Amino acid sequence: MQITRLEVQALDVPLEIPRHEKGGSRASHIPHILVRLYTDDGIEGIGYVLSLYPRSIPPIKSAIEQLGPVVVGMDPLMQEAVSAAMHRALAWIGPFGAASMAYTAIDLALWDIAGKAAGQPLWKLLGGFRPRVPVCAGHRLRRSATVEELQQDAADLVEEGFRAIKIRLGGEGHPKRAAERLRVVREVVGDDIEIMVDINQGWQPAQAIRAGRLFEEYHLTWLEDPIHHRNAERLADVARALDTPVMAGQYCHGLESLLTLLQANAVDVLMIDLMRVGGVGQWRKAAALAESFDIPVGSHLMPESNIHLMAAVPNGIMTDYMPWSLPLFKETPPIEEGEMIAPDAPGLGLELDEEAVARFSLG
Repeated sequence: MQITRLEVQALDVPLEIPRHEKGGSRASHIPHILVRLYTDDGIEGIGYVLSLYPRSIPPIKSAIEQLGPVVVGMDPLMQEAVSAAMHRALAWIGPFGAASMAYTAIDLALWDIAGKAAGQPLWKLLGGFRPRVPVCAGHRLRRSATVEELQQDAADLVEEGFRAIKIRLGGEGHPKRAAERLRVVREVVGDDIEIMVDINQGWQPAQAIRAGRLFEEYHLTWLEDPIHHRNAERLADVARALDTPVMAGQYCHGLESLLTLLQANAVDVLMIDLMRVGGVGQWRKAAALAESFDIPVGSHLMPESNIHLMAAVPNGIMTDYMPWSLPLFKETPPIEEGEMIAPDAPGLGLELDEEAVARFSLG
């Protein structure tokens, strides 16, 4: 089998619930890049990435276009060979940033082809560990919300069937204010719902420890990205000071920075971002590294694709649920009793809604 053509398209996908940006602005769309790979066997594979920042879309799209002549003519089932060729082609600018996003979009399409060629869903092709994965709803409980909005949104998420929810905190000033927002959410959802808190690297170590100790009484499943990931030793200090598990990793590019967190004992749970790590192959390697340290992993964004990875590894514990890409597809994996059901259809099991893609197209 050979790749005969690569097509790339920029999309502006509307959000059901607008994002609230720093400074009070609202974002109503999330830019995406869609890749289609065609083969001489008539199989089409799709891949995609997204960005919160529209200015990052042109360089990602350009990188993918530059990789088109590299991958055309190669065997899509030889993912490691294609990956090596792509890395050589962009070696001058390095493997991260726009290059990493480009690798991921193409790599997803390769694995979609592989699953379709084998007649198997990707999660089974990758080994298969379980057909259902718990999800954490991270798309509602925002920093800009009033206390009343937090209460209503938390209640709505539980009513919709989610058993784990994530609240974004940080920026409240005194840690007691953050703890108060957490308290009202816990009171609304009760003790049987898991709560995660995401700081998005917004605190200094001393502040993270002080706030984290105030949070202990609310029995968090984890505290996510309390400080910047680049200071692994200080992150390890935070993790040692708290009973609450610390999660980090989503901001790491490539395997090396994830390994640094593991070696420093800086995380209790490793979050692996599919786009930043560089695709399916690299994600699996990162999960295996974490397993060797007896550390569980979670995924970041793109749940309709990450479900395959999380369902294929023994140390995957929870998929981050952000519905930003769902409008691209006719159907996406359902959620039942707080768990996402892995697809039975071959490959990614995702069929593009071509009318929606045409509406969202930026060219």
